[in-house]
Amino acid sequence: MNAPWKSGLPGNRDPFAAYICDDNALDVLRPVVIELGWQPEKCNKGGLRNAVQSLSVSASPAILLVDLSESGDPLNDINALAEVCEPGTVVIAIGQVNDVRLYRDLLASGIHDYLLKPLSAQQVHDALNQALAVFMAPRLGDGETAKRHISTAVVGARGGVGASTLATSLAWLFSDTHKAATALLDLDVHFGTDALALDLEPGRGLTDAIENPSRIDGLFIERAMVRANDHLSILSAEAPIHQPLMTDGSAFVQLEDEFRQAFEMTVIDMPRNMLINFPQLMGDVNLVVLVCELTLASARDTIRLLSWLKTNAAHAHPMIVANKVQPAVSEISRADFESSIERKIDFVVPYDAKAACNAAKLGQVLVDANRSSKATAAIRQIAERVMGASEEDMSSISEEKKSLLGSFDLKSLLPRKNKSEAVEAG
Repeated sequence: MNAPWKSGLPGNRDPFAAYICDDNALDVLRPVVIELGWQPEKCNKGGLRNAVQSLSVSASPAILLVDLSESGDPLNDINALAEVCEPGTVVIAIGQVNDVRLYRDLLASGIHDYLLKPLSAQQVHDALNQALAVFMAPRLGDGETAKRHISTAVVGARGGVGASTLATSLAWLFSDTHKAATALLDLDVHFGTDALALDLEPGRGLTDAIENPSRIDGLFIERAMVRANDHLSILSAEAPIHQPLMTDGSAFVQLEDEFRQAFEMTVIDMPRNMLINFPQLMGDVNLVVLVCELTLASARDTIRLLSWLKTNAAHAHPMIVANKVQPAVSEISRADFESSIERKIDFVVPYDAKAACNAAKLGQVLVDANRSSKATAAIRQIAERVMGASEEDMSSISEEKKSLLGSFDLKSLLPRKNKSEAVEAG
């Protein structure tokens, strides 16, 4: 059994508390709580509304487990809970409703996790360990300085415009030229080419994450990602094409969260269909590199995507990149394209078939295999723009989300023993 948590918490704040509706769940929870060194007396009978009443007159704990089983309107009740919780609380909900929409709504409201009854000891243990890991991660305001993290999504307006080529090139430049710790996430789970462009085997990391989102933590990231160079790691997959993508997107959101803690830069190679199916993936993206061609179809879809981003990800700054440009044979002119989308193209990358073939033969990304080409020069300018994003731009897109968890200023309050054991348990 671990030593009790003897932390210097402000006021009379406890490290843990639970409000559970039924005795069966309490019987599962108490041994796990004892194993983690906490007081089993903090496992209270009564659900979410009892938690709201109790926490309105007492200090909220660092980790709160709350039962939604008797709640008629879980989302409104969670909002009521947010009003009485103090900064620093990680909330784990449990319930009987197996509904993906409810799960997504709860996560969007700021809940750290949602566990389905009947509970198992391992399930509870894993969830609490993940909550502990949250405290281990450095947070804004902790320490003397906080590193700024930039998350960039690269989205192709049409298939074949070269979004993956641009994503791998940007990730490589961030890591090699700027020496920034960079994560590359290829979300084309069945047909992604990012690992192929880097001459790497994709591994099973991404498929494992999709199948077991509860396993995702810092240790999982360290083991699952494939190292491309000293500063670049990639997470991708070549999932069997007879197996459809069975996920609610929570695994991808958790991966992005772990990347923010472990890396300075994240590059997400994001197919268009992922925006439609999992709009929550854009929640913490700072920049969207929208890759297009000078064609009518590309102009139409660029307009549609810009409208979608304005509605669903207004915090993310869009950057328009025209790729594979051949002025003499373009379907429409740059001026007509810009007139159609009602904004300027930020960067133009010239078409260079010879450079693309050379990169494929060498098993290198385009900018590495063709360092003196005009296409590489243009992509380097894009990378410089992303790396040099002004503080004004970033301040508006890095505001905390107005949600339960987003309003909590989490701090590292783990006991020394539990810190190491939480990593091992993850």
